[in-house]
Amino acid sequence: MTTLTEQAHAGIRSLHTYEPGKPIEDLKRELGLDSIIKLASNENPLGTSPKALAALANFHGDLYRYPDGSGFDLKARIAAAHDIEPARITLGNGSNDILELTARVFLGPGKNAIVSQYSFAVYPIVARAVNAEVREVPALGDSAAMPRGHDLSAMLSRVDDDTGVIFIASPNNPTGTWLSTQDIETFLAQVPAQTVVLLDQAYIEYQTSAEQPDVRAWLDRFPNLIVTRTFSKIYGMAALRFGYGLSSAEVADYLNRIRQPFNVNMVAMHCASAAMDDEEFIARSIASNTVERDSLVRELTARGMVCLPSQANFVTFDCGRESKPLYEALLRQGVIVRPLASYDMPEHLRVTVGMAEENQRFLAALDTVLAGS
Repeated sequence: MTTLTEQAHAGIRSLHTYEPGKPIEDLKRELGLDSIIKLASNENPLGTSPKALAALANFHGDLYRYPDGSGFDLKARIAAAHDIEPARITLGNGSNDILELTARVFLGPGKNAIVSQYSFAVYPIVARAVNAEVREVPALGDSAAMPRGHDLSAMLSRVDDDTGVIFIASPNNPTGTWLSTQDIETFLAQVPAQTVVLLDQAYIEYQTSAEQPDVRAWLDRFPNLIVTRTFSKIYGMAALRFGYGLSSAEVADYLNRIRQPFNVNMVAMHCASAAMDDEEFIARSIASNTVERDSLVRELTARGMVCLPSQANFVTFDCGRESKPLYEALLRQGVIVRPLASYDMPEHLRVTVGMAEENQRFLAALDTVLAGS
């Protein structure tokens, strides 16, 4: 007799549940701590856009009504911001939603997805969930100019007629590494027209402005390109879950055919529209992150840690030993960071760039842990 386990297809059986950063509430329950800082999930330490908060406080929508399934008004705002037609936008319940929609449309049995080693865990999850093959390409070595970054040439060499999607991220999570505009453009020009390239830009606002690409021009040149953005990071709206994809109208049409009705709730759309006007908050978030990230790198380096290059809102560093004991000891100090053993980086920790006082508390806790070990 066929078991329920056998009924699940092979791709699902090969998956492990995604583990997010440890919640503060869990640590409070486990250790009975009152004072905890969380620097594990790359959340904005400045909080949520004040304009989004004001919109939330003054929200008077009819909650018994379904939201606008097409997101007409918000699409118009996003279209104006990117100088792109609304028909080329797909709204998502977080940009993660766009990753899954892309896999469902362009992957499946007999297809393969190409990902870089040390890239976001969700890429192989969404590919295997539709029973596609995942081809993980080794990242650049530790001696490279961009250690553990994407090796685009190697990724290109794995493309064949059955490659449905190539996932790339710049800046990349969990490493913080990034790709130059020229390298991405050269790569896109060489990818076969029938293969989709998904460029994940969840952390793009934290990247040096001079190195941020003009994706609007790329979208016109490369109809197989999908660019994803999120409001979870720079806008501080992680709890509301909103993101979107930019693409050709043809690709957006396919994504929208399988997008769940009302996948973005009314409150999230209302607050996202308001947040788009909050230029002061965005500028303040970027400035704070730049200063504090540089400070963290200096302090960690002074303690003998080797930091990967980062243009995101986190720093990933090599502890020179297995990182799990350090992670667990930091938890006992009331500091939550992210261990990276699940990314095959067992000696690394990832720490979100916090406010100055949070970063100092993390460093003090790290000093205590190192002294005790």
